[in-house]
Amino acid sequence: MAEEGVHDSNQDSNEAWIAGALDTFEGPLLAYANRLLGDSDRARDAVQDVFLRLCRQDRTAIDGHLRRWLFTVCRNRALDELRRRKHVKTTELTEVNGRAVPGPTPAQVVEHEEAVSAAVDALARLPEKEREVIHLKFREGLSYRQISAVTGLSLSYVGVLIHTGLRKLRHDLAPALGADISPGTVGLKGASR
Repeated sequence: MAEEGVHDSNQDSNEAWIAGALDTFEGPLLAYANRLLGDSDRARDAVQDVFLRLCRQDRTAIDGHLRRWLFTVCRNRALDELRRRKHVKTTELTEVNGRAVPGPTPAQVVEHEEAVSAAVDALARLPEKEREVIHLKFREGLSYRQISAVTGLSLSYVGVLIHTGLRKLRHDLAPALGADISPGTVGLKGASR
């Protein structure tokens, strides 16, 4: 422990490390916790607990896998909260608010809103495990191995869930996107292979 008035560079280094983790991961963790809990206030509480735990954690024990550690702790904290309340909320669809963006015509706005709505609906219809691994892969950028560590699912099962979920999404969204998904075709109608 540093004497009063004496600079402790190790403490400064840890504070900078925690501040960097907060800057980098607070937003993605809030989105993840909010998706799991369905409540932004409870999500903020969960993420706050994650960073409080990070402050108490031995840095050397989690260096090299900080992202995985943070998402695992966040997931566990959210699941604890859900168990404690014994009330699982379904993911609510967010309303597309049609913010004014220069350029698109009203028809394009409607088309975009319908596509977003179709995507949100298709995601909501996926089983929870498929939804979770797809969120971790494509929204949070985790690798299959990291997803496996966060969820406790085997690496191969994570791959199966992602593949199956994407196949279902592709099938459900094909009509809305004008895609041809018949055997032997790839991509949008009229697009070259």
